Amino acid sequence: MLTEERVIHELSSIKDSGSNHSIVELKWIDQVRVIPPKAIVRLNLPGFAQSQRERIANEIKIIVENFNEISEVQIELSNTASSNSEIGSAGHGQMAPLQRIPGVKNVIAVSSGKGGVGKSTVAVNLACSLANNGYTVGLLDADIYGPNTPIMLGVTEKTPEVIGSGADQKIIPIEIYGIGMVSMGLLIDENQPVIWRGPMLNGIIRQFLYQANWGEKDFLIVDLPPGTGDAQLSLAQAVPMSGVLIVTTPQKVSLQDSRRGLAMFKQMNVPILGVIENMSIFITPDEPRRQYELFGNGGGETLATENCVPLLAKLPLEINSLENPQEGIPIVIQYPNSETSKAFNNLVRSFLQNFKEL
Repeated sequence: MLTEERVIHELSSIKDSGSNHSIVELKWIDQVRVIPPKAIVRLNLPGFAQSQRERIANEIKIIVENFNEISEVQIELSNTASSNSEIGSAGHGQMAPLQRIPGVKNVIAVSSGKGGVGKSTVAVNLACSLANNGYTVGLLDADIYGPNTPIMLGVTEKTPEVIGSGADQKIIPIEIYGIGMVSMGLLIDENQPVIWRGPMLNGIIRQFLYQANWGEKDFLIVDLPPGTGDAQLSLAQAVPMSGVLIVTTPQKVSLQDSRRGLAMFKQMNVPILGVIENMSIFITPDEPRRQYELFGNGGGETLATENCVPLLAKLPLEINSLENPQEGIPIVIQYPNSETSKAFNNLVRSFLQNFKEL
């Protein structure tokens, strides 16, 4: 005789595409009723998982219909799932009002037009520098396809705890160096690619924003992927941001891409807090006074001047900063007296001028 327990056991093979946990383990199945030849499965999906609803329902039907006793499968949605189906989305093509993250005072995006300019390095060291200055800080790695912050913070072997179920489910950020961090890199294997279309990426970013237990934070630093795509739109259309920092290098190609990224945030009415020029000069380890402009000069200043925003920092390139990310200790922590760390401390002072109320 087919039992509800046997059906539930088989359904445990269906996984959440974000965390790779079973939907049974996550308590996304409220109830299973077996009334041969019919089976009824009631789903209780949290808001961030609604983009997976069709896939999950189809997989449930395939599994349950494989039982000889069942010829019809009915999928129901619980009231909780229906009422929470779209966090930050009004539906019907309407843009929803921006929704604040409880306890978070300021959401700051760190963006760049292209990859390889050191954006994640800036985000990680800025977060650590703010924490060193006594501020409560969260770090959200929104680069879903190329999450690097776990490597830079040395926490690749850790997995965040997930508490609660259904719409009340929460991810507990990993605590390291005084900051709380959430990243896709904590939820997948090291070499596992993330092959998602826009709606699924949008869902996981909303999960990180609203389903993470950030607590009381002065700043939530969001490390965005390069470009002007789904991640940037998801963030800007979901949560009110205090501003965005644009990272560039002196190179012309980086400058051109940074212009596009900056223009996108302007168009979306997100305040531009300033420009950060990374890899401004190379400082030789044997003769610190000898400095080389390996990538040209003036890119950050040009971008800032064109857009009437401040050039907040010109960050140097040192051997320590090149080696450090692989070791999992941010340079401001491991080499606090380095020229790069001093530049980050100056950056924090300039950055904080925008937040005198803190």
